[in-house]
Amino acid sequence: MGPEATCSGHLARLQVRTWVEPVVASTQVASSLYDAGLLLVLKDSFAATSNHSATPSPGDAQEDQQQKAISNFYIIYNLVMGLTPLLPAFGLGWLSDRYHRKISLCVALLGLLLCRLGLLFKVLWDWPVEVLYWAVGLNGLCGGHSAYWSGIVSLGSLGSSVDRRSVRLIFIDLILGFAGFTGSMVSGHLFRQMFGQPSKGLLLTACSVSCASFAFFYSLLVLKVPQLEAKPRKALSPVDTVSGTVGTYRTLDPDEPDRQSVVGHPLSPRKATPQKSIIALLFLGAILYDIAVVGTVDVMPLFVLRAPLSWGQVEVGYSMAAGYMIFITSFLGVLIFSRCFRDTTMITIGMISFGLGALLLTFVKNTYMFYIARAVMLFALIPITTIRSAMSKLIKDSSYGKVFVILQLSLTLTSVVTSTVYNELYQLTMEKFVGTCFALSCFLSFLAIVPIGIVACKQASWAKHADVTEK
Repeated sequence: MGPEATCSGHLARLQVRTWVEPVVASTQVASSLYDAGLLLVLKDSFAATSNHSATPSPGDAQEDQQQKAISNFYIIYNLVMGLTPLLPAFGLGWLSDRYHRKISLCVALLGLLLCRLGLLFKVLWDWPVEVLYWAVGLNGLCGGHSAYWSGIVSLGSLGSSVDRRSVRLIFIDLILGFAGFTGSMVSGHLFRQMFGQPSKGLLLTACSVSCASFAFFYSLLVLKVPQLEAKPRKALSPVDTVSGTVGTYRTLDPDEPDRQSVVGHPLSPRKATPQKSIIALLFLGAILYDIAVVGTVDVMPLFVLRAPLSWGQVEVGYSMAAGYMIFITSFLGVLIFSRCFRDTTMITIGMISFGLGALLLTFVKNTYMFYIARAVMLFALIPITTIRSAMSKLIKDSSYGKVFVILQLSLTLTSVVTSTVYNELYQLTMEKFVGTCFALSCFLSFLAIVPIGIVACKQASWAKHADVTEK
């Protein structure tokens, strides 16, 4: 009993070391502190520049000038952040599939740490804001968010069974949401803690660097790659749907080539490989929806700084924390909806939720209206997470790194274009109708439902054909 107990305890400790949640939590706290700190540092920097200008401007003109300066900074910043990871992230994904699963994750976390150090040094030594372009460039050369999140999704998928994968991935998002909520709630208060005026924001940026350091060293020294257990063969019906969904995706396991001949009637090539068209449509839906989300998220910090809201440091932190509540409500939504709805239905619910919230943001005039709009977006995280889960069920586990990084790079590339277009559109419309960008996001969110609806129709058609064949 002694040796068995020792072995059992060792296996339990090893299993705990495969959890990616500590990495996700610490990384997201660092990121939420960094995002709030970056916005507030930019606001103070450009406010100081306008105050020291040779020709003082009226209050409204000064606010517009500050908004345009911050918006222009984010255009270049997001371009650098989005374009620099393209080749490194794909290369890291290939290396992770070929050699070791942790390569993309560890390298990306190193880049994230260097980026957080850049903001700390800017605050500490009053460097020009342009140094942050170099900091985020270093982050991108290390794979950026694309390599980081594809590594997290790959490890999370490997550590879960197929029937519980949607819940597993959304649980990781839940941890991310809790961590982001905590970091955002305290960000404004930490920013106000000063050790002399030149060190404003020093405590916040130091905390961000500490959390990023913990995530990097934990992933490097503690985290273990989950080991897949051998799956026993079992008798399968002609249409074997993924457990946990209601007939959503035909289970096409690439590692089981003889699966289609279980009933003695092999499917035609068109029916045998439906996952290709499904994956293409899922990609399209994810990209359209991501454009809507990224555009809204990029414009929202600028929107809350100017009239009619004109929020301060603490209120900005609270608004970011409200955004992270979506991770919690989306997790509860998947937990409940996955028992009675198809994946495509859950994706549609999430898209409708975000679209309605964006529509309400278009007409926000008061603080309470802003939080009502954010509350309506309670299921906005479901679509992208569920799409990733659906894709993981249709590809080999040995291809997770490449497929997930391609998806993430596609989203990143479209995000770069989206950020530029939305920031330019915001500058053009902020004096006429400040909610224009949110109205566009509402339209795109509902447009993204179209390819998801086609997926649902295809699945229904294939299921009906299979039923007729079986009879």
